[in-house]
Formats: sequence, structure tokens, C-alpha cells
Amino acid sequence: MSAAKITCYTWESVPPFAQGLVRDLRVRWALEECGVAYQSRRVGDGPSAIARDEYLKLQPFGQVPTLQDGELTLFESGAIVLHLAEEHAALMPEDRVTRAHTKQWMFAALNTIEPPIQNLAEIDLFRAGEAWTKERRPTVVEAVQRRLKPLAAWLAERDHLVDGFTAADILMVTVLRILRHTEIVAQYPALHAYQQRCEARPAFARALAAHQADLMPWPR
Repeated sequence: MSAAKITCYTWESVPPFAQGLVRDLRVRWALEECGVAYQSRRVGDGPSAIARDEYLKLQPFGQVPTLQDGELTLFESGAIVLHLAEEHAALMPEDRVTRAHTKQWMFAALNTIEPPIQNLAEIDLFRAGEAWTKERRPTVVEAVQRRLKPLAAWLAERDHLVDGFTAADILMVTVLRILRHTEIVAQYPALHAYQQRCEARPAFARALAAHQADLMPWPR
């Protein structure tokens, strides 16, 4: 795959609390782990960006990221990471059982762990100061903890979700990063160590640096 063939679409600018959390980071990380060269293209109002209305032709919901690979256009970060993992052994084991378990944990990250975490992020980052959030927040935190406790137990004697680093770890860690404005992950030493271990990978550092380099100052 050539650099010109792969394009990852990302936002031109996001609020400070979202920087380093936008889902293009998942795709960039996967591409870096696979050693796949790519170019990025901003979505926004700037002279070098693709206009949001034009972008809707690629992504009907107007979200990022979207991946273009030759004739293939693919959106939804989980689908993109799965697509890359199925094409590159760096993110998907060859063993049939372990491949199935990797996909299992990919879905668990997005369907079991992320929803309650996103609910908390909605309260803390988007609805902060609204009257109803003070009463609602403890229940939402409890829902997050109910999911993280068994996850931490699973990782208590494991370095990764399955045997070795896989696409599942990319999705899980980028989900856990949404809680960075809290101390919740730190309450679970095994989970905290797992996140730090994955974020120490050189491919993650490159992906995060590229994500941040593409962001224009906020507000535009």
C-alpha cells in the first residue's frame, strides 16, 4: 500500500478536552502498528480542509474517521480497525481461536465498555454545570465501575486481552482514555498498568503525535 492510496479523515479542530480522544486516533494507531503509510485530510472550514457538506458524501453521519484505500471507503472506527487487522498479522493472530477471541474483545470494548464511559463523558464534558448532572452522575459512575471491575480482574494476570497485543487492545485502550479527566481507571491497578503498557508502545506515540499535529487551534 502506498502513502497516496491511504487517507484518514480527521477533524480540523476540536475543543481541548477532546484532543487526543477523537476516534481517528484508533485508526492512526492501527496503521502505525501495521507499518502502513497514510496521509490525513482535515474536515472543516479551512482552505485546506474538505467542507463538511462535501464530506457527507463519504460519511453520511458527518463523523470521523473515514478511511479511503483505493476504491474502498470505510467509516466507523471499529470497522476500520477490524478491516486493517484482518489484512495485517500485526493486529490479528493467525490461530483460529485467538482470532475469534480478538474479535470478541473488540466488540466488548465498543459495545460493553464504551457506552457507560461515554455516558459519563457526556455528563462531565458536555453537560457540566447543568442541574440534573449532579444527581445523575453517581449512578453513571457506578455503571462504569460495574464494567471496569471484571475487566480489571481479567487483566490481573495478563499483559493484554488475548495472547499478545492485538486490535482489541487498540480499541480498549482508546475507550479507557475517555476517562482521563477522572481517577477511575487508577482505582484498578491492573487496568491502569495495562493502559500505561499499551500507551508506551512507539506506534501509539507516533499516532498521538500525528493526531495532535493535524489539529488547528481552537476555537477556529
